[in-house]
Amino acid sequence: MGTRSRIGVMHGNKVKSVYCHWNGSVEHTGAVLQEHYDSAKANYLVALGDMSVLCKNIEIPPDVEHSFDAPAGDITVFYGRDRGEKNTEFRVALTFEQFLEQCDDCAAEYYYIMRDGVWYCGTTYENTHSLSRTLTALTEALTTQKEVA
Repeated sequence: MGTRSRIGVMHGNKVKSVYCHWNGSVEHTGAVLQEHYDSAKANYLVALGDMSVLCKNIEIPPDVEHSFDAPAGDITVFYGRDRGEKNTEFRVALTFEQFLEQCDDCAAEYYYIMRDGVWYCGTTYENTHSLSRTLTALTEALTTQKEVA
């Protein structure tokens, strides 16, 4: 079973986001985003649509075989590009509350938003988690996770 998440970029109040099925936890997806995705790469990631799993790379090198069924290591697996699925484009929310509704609609447990060059995260768990339905700096959440572990 996957730990679902939504990954987005925020411009003003508008959030463009995509679904990610596997390993959406702060320890995995959060760490990958913080370490490997700046603002430009975050926008490119969202432009490619919904994904199966986030990895540190987006591009497929010319000499590498990569598909949904046989993914190459460290390359993000997208439903559209790598499996040929339709209707996997990013979704737009006009407010943060609307973005949270999109998270609920896809059963996302965690979410990540790049805003003004900084990653933020939160969880859809109601009142049971310190990240519950907020925007917390991802660096802070990662530090907290390491302290708990």
